[in-house]
Amino acid sequence: MAERFSVTYWLGATDEKEARARALDISVEQTVEIPRDTVPHGYVEDEILGRLETLTHDGSQRGGFIAEISYSEDDVGGDFLQLLNIVFGNSSIKINTRVEGIRLSPGLRTLCPGPRFGAAGLRTRTGVTSGPLIMSAIKPVGLSTAELAKLAYNFALGGMHLIKDDHGLVDQPTSPYADRLAACVTAVAEANAKTGFQCAYVPNITGPASQIVDRAFMAKEAGAGAVMLAPSLVGFDVSRGLAADPDFGLPIVSHPTFSGANVITPTTGFSHRFFFGTLQRLMGVDAVVFPNFGGRFGFSRDECLSILEGCTEDLGGLKPIFPAPGGGMTFERIPDMQRAYREHVIYLIGGALLRENDLVAACQTLRNAIAEAAAHIR
Repeated sequence: MAERFSVTYWLGATDEKEARARALDISVEQTVEIPRDTVPHGYVEDEILGRLETLTHDGSQRGGFIAEISYSEDDVGGDFLQLLNIVFGNSSIKINTRVEGIRLSPGLRTLCPGPRFGAAGLRTRTGVTSGPLIMSAIKPVGLSTAELAKLAYNFALGGMHLIKDDHGLVDQPTSPYADRLAACVTAVAEANAKTGFQCAYVPNITGPASQIVDRAFMAKEAGAGAVMLAPSLVGFDVSRGLAADPDFGLPIVSHPTFSGANVITPTTGFSHRFFFGTLQRLMGVDAVVFPNFGGRFGFSRDECLSILEGCTEDLGGLKPIFPAPGGGMTFERIPDMQRAYREHVIYLIGGALLRENDLVAACQTLRNAIAEAAAHIR
């Protein structure tokens, strides 16, 4: 008998009878996908068919029920995308059904070894042994390569730890990927030579499937400090493959674009904790960008704190990763963010810095504000 893993689902049912019927339907839909009374006896019924392990009331204001359904590792077949298909394949098309979490089996930990670097590895690469990290983004699309490289230089000179491409920067004529990569790596290195910092440039490798891996290795060869991709655009297995590739060896930052429909309602898709925490670690991501509470998007404080939990909870050896909340953050938000995330966070602040006349001085002011907030809240 193969080991089993389990997935917890929220079900918007009015009573236990309905919830049980819905849960049993999921156990069939996610595995054999045939009428229950036609499931072959023996191996298929005993091993492959999902099993309803527990069914309990959801004690939150949302109501409904929480069902835990276990699945055999044999269902997965050593295939990461098949794992996701088992977790929430056809059932993702149904209303009032949401994935809350997963309990890994030994075989899944082998299939998904997790981040190569994690939060600790990012600290080592940036030379920041304690306290939050700070990241900003070069933008907007339409600037020339020289203009974007100048921004990267000033961000690095001001003491940012990570400088990423805006997620909309790909291979536009105004700043082709290869040109921008070379110019920004050089600009950041020149600034580091003056400051003594270990600021890292993080190019966006999101692009056509035939080019993503090439862009990733171009980034490594050029001297980039990490890469960024958008899993909801390029696919959930790309980062896992790069993280597991012994010849690659760069940290991976995940961007949330195109992912919103997966989490923005409490009755469909995935919990914030699973999607922006657990799943990212299974994909081998080292830091995950998501909208912070109080910004220009609608995530709540509790949802963001659940993401922090997903980034750091014990997953049987998978390294913790950094949450990187952003999306309209300002200097005034720093104390509240520090109270929420403490030291285990990457502050992602872009527009608030770019609106300042002196970008270098603004970055330095930001560093001081974060250090002051951290000192008061420890």
